[in-house]
Amino acid sequence: MSESMQTIDPEIIGKRIRLQKWLSEAGVCSRRTGEAWIRAGRVSVNNQVVTELGTRIDPKRDRVEVDGKPVLLRPKLVYIALNKPAGYVTSLKQPGERLVRDLIHVPERIYPIGRLDKASTGLLLLTNDGNLHHRLSHPSFDHEKEYRVIVSEPISDASLKRLAEGVVILGGITRPAEVYRTSDRSFRIILREGRNRQIRRMLETVGHRVVMLQRIRIADIVLGNLPEGKWRYLTKTEIAHLRAWGEFADQRNGPLPTFPQPLSTSPMQAAEEDFRLEASTRERCRGRFRNNERKHGPS
Repeated sequence: MSESMQTIDPEIIGKRIRLQKWLSEAGVCSRRTGEAWIRAGRVSVNNQVVTELGTRIDPKRDRVEVDGKPVLLRPKLVYIALNKPAGYVTSLKQPGERLVRDLIHVPERIYPIGRLDKASTGLLLLTNDGNLHHRLSHPSFDHEKEYRVIVSEPISDASLKRLAEGVVILGGITRPAEVYRTSDRSFRIILREGRNRQIRRMLETVGHRVVMLQRIRIADIVLGNLPEGKWRYLTKTEIAHLRAWGEFADQRNGPLPTFPQPLSTSPMQAAEEDFRLEASTRERCRGRFRNNERKHGPS
């Protein structure tokens, strides 16, 4: 019938089910609406209009149409976490650039939720769930996003305090953030918003330049030990939590969803981890920065 048949629930294939149930399974309408469409003569099976609610079909063999348009089962919904490498862009089409979609080999067409700029690395979520994508991309989705940052020179406590309290970028002041120092040149920052190149612009206002920026958490979904350039499917629990956040963004009332604390490391362990990260990436980051300056001039 259609290539989308490969996503049909195995329990449906080979069984004859009620026509209105098939319309619902295909995501076309609810069963009740399907019944109304059948009664109104808007549904046909194998080019024959049917009006009986008891009509059963075999999804594997029968062709169902509503108002002359074929009914195909909605694609399998997938939810993916990717550890984005530097040098890839989150756009779906950008000639001459490497795309994050090229790193993920699944048959479904998926879309990034939010963005990471080309030079940044870390956690990126992708899905083909259009409703959830719309909800989570809305500005009211004020979930936490946590980043590791390394700057080119030692950064003062006063500068970190300014970042936490909010600075002016793009014509407005940033929301208060949580900032935790991990070494003289590195820190973690937790944001509840996502403006274009926000962290890089924030640091420019306090006279610093980013040499490494990695997102390690979105809401309660953590990057963990996922290798750079690799991806994984989200767990059922993670998907449920994202949907809960999406519903909250839609409604903007009721209690904020509460989930288990995602980070188990203590501040001291976090500092030690980031110190090791900084030591292992210092020369690579500096080399990349020097190469960029030679190609494009100072940023």
